[in-house]
Amino acid sequence: MKLTKYLKDQWVTALISILFIFVINSILLVFKIDTEIIYAINFSMVFWMIALVFYNYNRKKRFFNELKNNLEVLDKKYLVTEMIKKPSFYEGNLYYDFLYEINKAMNEEVKCYSKNLKDFKEYIEMWIHEVKLPLQSANLMIHNNKSLANKKIIEQLKRIDDDTEQVLYYVRSENAEKDYLIKETNLDKVISNVAMKNKDALLENKIQLVTSKNSMMVLTDSKWLEFIINQIVSNSIKYSKKKFNSVIKISAFKGTDGIVLEVYDNGIGIPKNDISKVFDKTFTGSNGRKVRTSTGMGLYIAKKLCLKLGHQISIDSKEGKYTKVSIIFPDNDYYSVLK
Repeated sequence: MKLTKYLKDQWVTALISILFIFVINSILLVFKIDTEIIYAINFSMVFWMIALVFYNYNRKKRFFNELKNNLEVLDKKYLVTEMIKKPSFYEGNLYYDFLYEINKAMNEEVKCYSKNLKDFKEYIEMWIHEVKLPLQSANLMIHNNKSLANKKIIEQLKRIDDDTEQVLYYVRSENAEKDYLIKETNLDKVISNVAMKNKDALLENKIQLVTSKNSMMVLTDSKWLEFIINQIVSNSIKYSKKKFNSVIKISAFKGTDGIVLEVYDNGIGIPKNDISKVFDKTFTGSNGRKVRTSTGMGLYIAKKLCLKLGHQISIDSKEGKYTKVSIIFPDNDYYSVLK
């Protein structure tokens, strides 16, 4: 709260005060009061008026500065009434009461919104689990009666299965900490599960999958990590070069900052201008125009889950040459409380 602006706002009060002093002086002169007494009275009135202005300014300044400072540090600004004291002046009490009512209404609205969102998420999760059952049944029936025509059906069913799974993990990613279980996980086992899940797509696209066997152990949630790696491998398959000796290499090694899991492919690569945006929500870039099935959600969800798990994810690519995605499991005390 600035003094100059406060004084400018008080110009009407100042004008009335000057008129009041003028009237008092006129009355005193009519009654022929001694000039020295008039000066003393004028001095007293001006002094007390100035003192009153600064008194009101200081107590209002304390309240509004406290309000401003608390607003600056709070993430949820609607909780500001919990952080400030009720002021001693009338206008401040009005502000406080108004803020309290607004805060109360906001809390009720947030509570209602949170409940509706929770109900919606629960419904989506239930629906996805239900829809996966007929998908799995259809896959089994087709695998037991394979034909050339059925390959296309299998491909479309896998796309539906992958998309529903992506929706499930996206919905859960908002509250992932309620779903994951951190424990020592063998990377080879997770990679094997991903390879099995994508074996038909790899064979169909004639892509060679090369993995290194080193049985490295990391602290993670195997289910979440499997989904993350699966998104990366699915992208590698999706953006592979057709009629080319395509290869996907998955390796793990000890790096300077921890264990690194690396997924490399020699596909179409990513343009330089798109690299910084590939983890953005719904971003498909120029490659998205080449592959119609691109949604721009896979890497976005993968990064979101990596951050919640305490992992780091980065991408390096050269257009027309390769793409390399790295997941780092840092050497730190992130999970020490669980040991």
